[in-house]
Amino acid sequence: MDVPFRERIGESRTHEIRRRAALSSLGSTLAQLRDLRLTGMAAALEEQQAVPDVQELSFEDRLGLLLEREVTAREDRRLTRLLRQAKLRLPASIEDLDFRSPRGLDRSYILRLANCDWIHHHQVALIIGATGTGKTFLACALAQAACRQGLSCRYFRLSRILEELTLARADGSYPKLMNRLQKTRLLVLDDFGLAPLGASESRDLFEVLEDRVGRQATLVTSQLPLEHWHETIGDDTLADAILDRLVHNAYKINLKGDSMRKKKRKLT
Repeated sequence: MDVPFRERIGESRTHEIRRRAALSSLGSTLAQLRDLRLTGMAAALEEQQAVPDVQELSFEDRLGLLLEREVTAREDRRLTRLLRQAKLRLPASIEDLDFRSPRGLDRSYILRLANCDWIHHHQVALIIGATGTGKTFLACALAQAACRQGLSCRYFRLSRILEELTLARADGSYPKLMNRLQKTRLLVLDDFGLAPLGASESRDLFEVLEDRVGRQATLVTSQLPLEHWHETIGDDTLADAILDRLVHNAYKINLKGDSMRKKKRKLT
């Protein structure tokens, strides 16, 4: 039996009213989620509306999917923020490391460092090798691994951080800079020993390291063999103090072989 025309019209209007009410409710919910900065949940909820079968899921399952998306979104934002603050010289990662080249890079040793236990225990890592062997790349890869675990990092070439400390002392921001450095979970000092340090530079380096001993982790790279580090520091007393804080009980990586840059040029 055919449904009367008026009833069909009434049902259609009722359906449209319900559809608009649902869209209005959804819009209000999305707005509230964004106001609460739950942008991951908001994006997931919008996506769920485009999947017809999602209505077959229980409320608990749908809520679980929304929460999972929010957690992932927050982790992504945190990683982006930490990498931006770290100012790494290279966009390196542990996955990009070349363990095939014969340069003394032990996979198990590097992966153990990538777990970041040494950072949690406020220790020191030293990467030593000739120019082009990948010291900076490895340092940045380990720093990125730390950022992935939610640890704050900051990369500096040694000459640059010493310049910033000198300028900070002159404009009165030295205490603020030192406090920021002391709170950084991993401080990367690249290219130690490229040039001899003056007395004031040696004192600044000592102060930075002294603030970190037993409190935070430090990673230093150098193309200078360890036995020559002492002579590159101007003051013998400061040299002893600096090396005591850097070398003893440090994780050491000695890179060998030809320059990786030369190999890349040959490949191209």
